[in-house]
Amino acid sequence: MSTGNCSRCIGVSLFSLSICAIVSNLLLYFPNGQVLEADRITDLVWFFHGILGAGILILLPAFLMLGAGGEGCCGNRCGMLLSVLFALLGASGGLYCVVISFLGLINGPLCDIGDEVYIYPFRNSTFMDNYLFNQTAWSICKNPENIILWNVVLFSLLLAIGMLEAVLCFIQVVNGLLGVMCGTCVRKRKTDVAGM
Repeated sequence: MSTGNCSRCIGVSLFSLSICAIVSNLLLYFPNGQVLEADRITDLVWFFHGILGAGILILLPAFLMLGAGGEGCCGNRCGMLLSVLFALLGASGGLYCVVISFLGLINGPLCDIGDEVYIYPFRNSTFMDNYLFNQTAWSICKNPENIILWNVVLFSLLLAIGMLEAVLCFIQVVNGLLGVMCGTCVRKRKTDVAGM
């Protein structure tokens, strides 16, 4: 496989993952499908880790990689070098999504514990007492319904997407550097069958 084809495969994968990340982040704004006031939404959602980090910062290199992989051949080494720089930008976006998603999982959601009192009931818990390992503690959150499950699923999904995007971007860095140093495609000799 030429470096151009590899670049194209990575670009398609990153494009799909970035759309999933944007949708997942948007769903975090509507816990359990409810529209809430802005001050009742978990604060880490406002860091736009899925929209900006794993979304827009990944779409840029994805489109460039799709162009670099056109026809299976990039055509110039400058395009591959540019894909390396954009892949590094994408990797930073993926890692940003991983960090914020990890913090979102560890800290838990903002929820109503009764009488319209919205707090982070799990924010200062130790690792052994973490709500992720103790589902009986989930009953402390009264509203929005199923907020803990909603946050755990979506932050976990964003964590996995961010890690996968970062890995793919680092693969593209290596692929792009190979394309710059060794060329972007294997040129086939044209033979004239009639002129043999």
